[in-house]
Parts: sequence; C-alpha cells; structure tokens
Amino acid sequence: MATPGLLLVDKPEGITSHDVVSRVRKLLGTRKVGHAGTLDPMATGLLVLGIESGTRLLTFIVGKDKTYEATIKLGSSTVTDDREGEVISTSTMEQISAISEQQVLKSINKLTGVIQQKPSAVSAIKVDGERAYARVRAGEEVDLPSREVIVSRFEVVGPIRREVNHIDLDVVVDCSSGTYIRALARDLGIDLGVGGHLTALRRTRVGEFEVKDVFNFEVSSKATIIELAVAAPIILPSKIITSQDEIDLGHGKKIAGSVQSPTAVLADGKLIAVVDSAGENNLKSLVVFSVGESHV
Repeated sequence: MATPGLLLVDKPEGITSHDVVSRVRKLLGTRKVGHAGTLDPMATGLLVLGIESGTRLLTFIVGKDKTYEATIKLGSSTVTDDREGEVISTSTMEQISAISEQQVLKSINKLTGVIQQKPSAVSAIKVDGERAYARVRAGEEVDLPSREVIVSRFEVVGPIRREVNHIDLDVVVDCSSGTYIRALARDLGIDLGVGGHLTALRRTRVGEFEVKDVFNFEVSSKATIIELAVAAPIILPSKIITSQDEIDLGHGKKIAGSVQSPTAVLADGKLIAVVDSAGENNLKSLVVFSVGESHV
C-alpha cells in the first residue's frame, strides 16, 4: 500500500487534473488518489492530492485561500474567458490607445476586496446535475448567478505591455476559494470597455502549501508524500490525546476536551482523527483514521 498522506504536484500545462490523478495512481500503485481543487488544462501549478486515507483530509483543504500568477490580455473577449475559447469581440486600436495605466489600476481596484463575481460559463459548477462547461460545449447558453468572493490582492507585477491592438499585464491574485481568475480578466476588460481574457495561469499556493515544495513529473519519478501526522497539523490546529482517547474515538465515542474549530488529534506520532466541538466540553470525530493503521 502507498504511504497515506498528501502529495503536492506541479501540474503541467495541457493535461487535466484527472490526468494527474491517473498518473499518480500508476506511479504509486493505488487507486485511492483524489485532489483538492481542479486546475484547467491550460493552467499549471500546485495541485494537492490525497493518497490512501489522506483523501479524507482533502475536505479541509478545498476551502483554503489560494494564490495565482496570471497574464491578462485586454482588447478581446472569448467565449471561455481564456485563450482557448473562440474570440467573440475585439477592440479597435483607438480604444486600446485611449486606455491609460491609471485606468487599468483603477479598474483592478474595483475588483479587489469583497466582490460579487459571475463564474465563467465554462466552469465546473453543476447546473441541474451537469457541469456548466459540458452544457456550453453542447451549444447551450449558460448564465450562472453571481456569488460573493474575496480578492485580497490583485496586483500588476512588472511593466504593462502595449501592442497595437491589445495590452498584456502580468498579475498576482490572492483570493478565497471559488474565485475564478479568468472571470477577473473578463470583468477587467468589461470595466475598461475593451474586453479581456486570460492567456496564462499558474497556481502557486493553496492554503499553507506552496508550489516550490512540489513533485514535478517532468524532472522526477520519485514522489515524496507528506505523511498524515505531518500533513494534518499543517492544515488544521492540532492537539495530543491519550491512548484511551484514541481507543474511544476508534469506537465512535466522544472524548473530553474543547476546540474552536476542526482540530487534528494525534497520539504516539500518529494522526488519529479530526474532531470538533460537541458541546459541554466534549469532542466528536468528523473523520477517524483507523486505529492501528500504518502511517509510515
């Protein structure tokens, strides 16, 4: 059996997140692999995978804030809000030349903070049980409702590059889970009146994990898994429990204690469970990692 835990992967461009999962299954010789948050085929960067019982930790990762590096092209819009979609509108040279750097920065500021964002029609959001992108590809028009997201940082890095009929800018975005960077590109273009779409996207952070620490298919065939007892305290508060508490949790019982939020509990160097408050100084298990399961 593969080592239970988390694996950080640098997803290459041109493959899906499911493709990455398939590769890791073959590499590690296990079917039990899942991921915490999809990346589009065009995108690269950090994909957090759960291996064996590490898949049970993914639910505590998917809602984490994320950081992206992206390139936005102003001057045209596409049906997918990125470079892979059909161009549906273009702006004139006069419109592009009339946009100042100050206007770009002002529009970016409007898209920073707590904002209402309409997800891209080709997102993975389900509409009546079917992914929105599948409906679009089938020729349907999909209009998803806006929702609140938090963009804590939307910053231009490096010079704004001007061409005759478009403007390119590199940005860094820190945002809440559920934020669509291509929707930011689209909305920036709309606010400036010239259209916009995403031409490059790289995820560099998911919660406490950063892309610098990842496994790269292109340069290595040896994957280093972050073991459960190490991984859980990175993403959750943690506390040590007694061997009796370990037994009780393994039998579905509550244990004494108090926590403010889901907390990883460990004993003898092993991850035992993730617990939460059950009131009256009691803790209940949200996820139990089999008592006696090998963690090494």
